[in-house]
Amino acid sequence: MAFQNIQRFQNQDLIRVGNDDNYLLLAPHYGGRLVRWVRHGEEILYWPEAADWSRPAKIRGGNPLLFPFIGRHFADGEAGRWRDANGTTHTLPQHGFARDLPFTVVAADDDKIVMALESSDSTRAGYPYAFRFEASYVMLEDGVEVALRSENTGSDRLPYYAGHHFYFSLPAAHRPDTRLLLPEAVRLRQEPDGRLTHAIQGEPAYALDDDRLQDTFHALRGGGSVTLAMPGRTLAIDLDVPGCVAWHAVTTWTESKDADFYCVEPWLGLPDAIHHGHGLRWLEPGEQETAVCRVRVVA
Repeated sequence: MAFQNIQRFQNQDLIRVGNDDNYLLLAPHYGGRLVRWVRHGEEILYWPEAADWSRPAKIRGGNPLLFPFIGRHFADGEAGRWRDANGTTHTLPQHGFARDLPFTVVAADDDKIVMALESSDSTRAGYPYAFRFEASYVMLEDGVEVALRSENTGSDRLPYYAGHHFYFSLPAAHRPDTRLLLPEAVRLRQEPDGRLTHAIQGEPAYALDDDRLQDTFHALRGGGSVTLAMPGRTLAIDLDVPGCVAWHAVTTWTESKDADFYCVEPWLGLPDAIHHGHGLRWLEPGEQETAVCRVRVVA
């Protein structure tokens, strides 16, 4: 299938969706990665100037897609391993394999793109299930709607918990003046051996230089929106979309105190959910479901 909206960026041919005032650049062959979101000339997402495209999963930027599992999983104390219901242990990298593999473009036009990843020999090695995982981006007047659709195309019950890894552009010096507003949630982290810490009641608002946010999971106790109020720009991440799967948590993380980005990540489950069950989802043969979030520029 040929597409007309191709734009060259960092020596890569990316697909462009949107218009001159509000557009996305995506790299389907590099994990279906959303690379840039430009609105009124401003970069909403962070992307490094010298990105190493030979190792796309290691690039800090855009929106990597996380599937079939999020975060780190452990079997017998060893990271990157997980045990299925039959007691068989499998090897699967942190955050799964979707961000490492090429997606097929199903459809693309001026306002929308749909990309798909299907099971193959390379996925069955660490995840012995038949699946179809689709990611779609739809331009809105004030932002972007993103849908993750997971389908069990096999004959066995399929476990999964997918999610996003949005790198929002934010100069490190602005963190003390930026506020993160959350719906009701409890805070957790993951211990070095994979265990979850005790849940602590969360707060409705945090400054982004608050150390309690670093590598923290905010397990939601209801629906609502997340607001990231930065100097000069406010984003709303809407997690309540009727008829769609409920998001289990929002994760907050950044690489260092001087990194010019901050990650706010809607997740369907918590790390190692395949073993402890917090957010673990199951699809019966032939079943499918979709999780949707909207990221809007509200001010």
